[in-house]
Amino acid sequence: MTDSPVLPGLEASGWAGDYLARASGGDLFAGAPAEMAPRWRAMLDRLSEQGQGDPATLAGNVERQAQDLGLAFRLTGDEQERPWPLSPIPMLIGAGEWTRIEQGLMQRAELLERVISDIYSGQSLVREGKLPAAVVTGSPHYWRVMTGAAPPRGHYLHFYAADLGRGPDGEWRVLADRVRTPVGVGYALENRLALSRATGDLLGAMNTRRLAPFFADLRRGLAVDCQRADPRIGLLTPGRFNQSYAEQAHLARYLGLMLVEGDDLIVSDGRLFVRTIEGLKRIDGLWRWMDSRFLDPLAFDGESRIGVPDLYDACARGGLMVSNWPGAGVIEARAFAAFLPQLAKALLGTDLRLPNIATWWCGQERERDHVTGHLDDLLVASAFDRDAAGLGPARSVQGSTLDAGQRATLLEAMARRPMDYVGQEVVKLSTTPAIVGGRLAPLPFTLRVFVARDGLGQWRIMPGAFARLAAHGDIRAALMGEGDMSADMCVIDSQPVPPDTLLGDGGAFAIRRIGGLLPAKAADNLYWLGRYIERTEMTLRVIRAVIGESIEVDMGPSSDSPTMARLAGQLALWGATGNAAQPVGALCAQALGDARQPGSVHALMGVVANIGEGLRDRLATDFWRLVRLPLPAFDGAVTETLLDAASRMIERISALSGLAAENMARTEGWRFHDMGRRIERAITGCRLTLLLGSDWASADDLTVLLDLHDSQISYRNRYLTGPSLPPVRDLVALEPQNPRSIAYQAQRIAEHVAALPTLRGDGMPEEPQRLAGALAATLAPLTGDMLTMAALTDIESRLLALSDAIGQRYFLQVRKTEKVEGAELLS
Repeated sequence: MTDSPVLPGLEASGWAGDYLARASGGDLFAGAPAEMAPRWRAMLDRLSEQGQGDPATLAGNVERQAQDLGLAFRLTGDEQERPWPLSPIPMLIGAGEWTRIEQGLMQRAELLERVISDIYSGQSLVREGKLPAAVVTGSPHYWRVMTGAAPPRGHYLHFYAADLGRGPDGEWRVLADRVRTPVGVGYALENRLALSRATGDLLGAMNTRRLAPFFADLRRGLAVDCQRADPRIGLLTPGRFNQSYAEQAHLARYLGLMLVEGDDLIVSDGRLFVRTIEGLKRIDGLWRWMDSRFLDPLAFDGESRIGVPDLYDACARGGLMVSNWPGAGVIEARAFAAFLPQLAKALLGTDLRLPNIATWWCGQERERDHVTGHLDDLLVASAFDRDAAGLGPARSVQGSTLDAGQRATLLEAMARRPMDYVGQEVVKLSTTPAIVGGRLAPLPFTLRVFVARDGLGQWRIMPGAFARLAAHGDIRAALMGEGDMSADMCVIDSQPVPPDTLLGDGGAFAIRRIGGLLPAKAADNLYWLGRYIERTEMTLRVIRAVIGESIEVDMGPSSDSPTMARLAGQLALWGATGNAAQPVGALCAQALGDARQPGSVHALMGVVANIGEGLRDRLATDFWRLVRLPLPAFDGAVTETLLDAASRMIERISALSGLAAENMARTEGWRFHDMGRRIERAITGCRLTLLLGSDWASADDLTVLLDLHDSQISYRNRYLTGPSLPPVRDLVALEPQNPRSIAYQAQRIAEHVAALPTLRGDGMPEEPQRLAGALAATLAPLTGDMLTMAALTDIESRLLALSDAIGQRYFLQVRKTEKVEGAELLS
């Protein structure tokens, strides 16, 4: 290694210098070209300086940035998301080495496109004996129904990922081809964002190639195959419980795509539509993130509950661009790797520039004999990503690890069904530095590199990759395994890289001031997010009132007063506590932190987080930061500690309200969120006024009612006497200027509903608009001395009916394809 740094004024020192010293005598940089040594040295020097000589400090800085960006993932079986494990040390590849990788992947993408096209159209490869039929039909990802269904412009692939491994000798191999779901591309982008924030100008100073042009090409490539000049493209997700849902939401937001699930979509007359609050709107293209088998229960797997009935029909009629085309995943079978070298010669007239790992399909006698004869030197795996006898749950096993019994079992199974197995060379991966246990250490890595079509139909390679630093030996893991880390991979140029983003080229654009379409499910989630946030806040206010009364006996009712009993009973009715008669400390502690109580603050915040998961593409990272904060600690006693815990939670809810008030654009999405809060506040206002503002209410009851509505100051400014029933009722229920009153909520709800789109073309009001307007008009002329308990009960019933009407009109979109009465034409 040379000593000349890339970044001026830096010397190898500290933990970076120690690592470089050890690298000269071991395999810490195994496989890395020698000319990259100065770049590695300079980068490690700068990182050492930023971490103040402590690797743990550097790791902590990057971890905080990843958390701020909301990076998370799930392993199979996880109920909760895990923090994203991002290494603070990127992996570096020089421009010359990267050019060879680019050329190899562009060639390989074109080869896969031609093979898939032949499988579903001419089928000449099988007919001419270049590809065994069993290799095609044996794959669970081959769908005969797609034969003859040609994609727009003949493009079966728009997006492709290759898992690459570099051996200690520096030679790259393709470990796996992935075309079904492009998992990892969003994480690669997020890794770059997190690392850039944590390391300042480091990546720019190293002349790191930028990722934004690739995503601009990807977006143009998807759009050009759609049938409209300004197409509407959806990112089809399996839902928020998918392992990479956070990645999908981030990509949809970054690329300006509509994040949709199967329930959001419907096919009519061979066209795909999304259910929105404005009715059915046409979708021109889908970037799918689910396997073909789940796409359409009528054409593929009838047990699928996340697909779109008749989606195949939309594809077959040519009215829909789908990336990648259903059935393209047939190429992922390990068995195909055995034939790609000869297929390259047949279809492209040349050898593969980037070879895959040596593979022998056991469906051929000579290849089977080779695998069984060299079992100790090979990895034996399932040929078609299915369970196979003798391989265990990993569907692969290294022959040298088998004992005599396991070896006999495997050989017997291979003799019975040899076509189910392949043998592959055992790959020794090169390493890259990572921080493990507070110090630098080498970890083996694989790269997932991404390829996409641009607006001209040409292949483009993302100048970066998703790097997985393996904690185990499964090099073919789909993305991340237990204990694995991810890392950014940077392509380093010799010259400064000009800035680039997803911004346009400066040409003429039609300026818009619309918020975009709002899917019905997103409107539903936003509405209920508002309701549950408001429900949480009012539960906290009641808890705080109970605690405050029990602490400050001289300023309020005693702990055994009727007012206290009514508040405790209300918490029990809301499901916040299971025993209203228990001591105040235990009652409030349970209402705050007992997740087993469905109405407790802990449970309600869990619901808020769950609903928010379905809105990941629409909510800012500040929202997640507030929701994910742990509940304040308290000792469960009736002390200021418990009171402080409730107060701090109210402050957190207020911060969430502030985000919505100040940061959300006044689009339909904001209206549904605000409507949810106001309907919940109005319903709760009715119930609390019935509870504490009845005809027999005491002064203590009225005092607490004013406190719960934040109206004590307003009342004292207006009235010199203590609380009296008519003016208290007027202030908390009917005052049009009080943002906590029922009448105020009714007026805002009516304004929101009136501003929402209508399906009717005859100018007549829809049911939510009619109910909201009538409610506001009913409350407007009333005063406190006119408001009766019967009227309050009626108002609550009308609010509940209004909520149901909103749900039926905007959330439960018409499932049938025929036009509803008065509705405008589909668009």
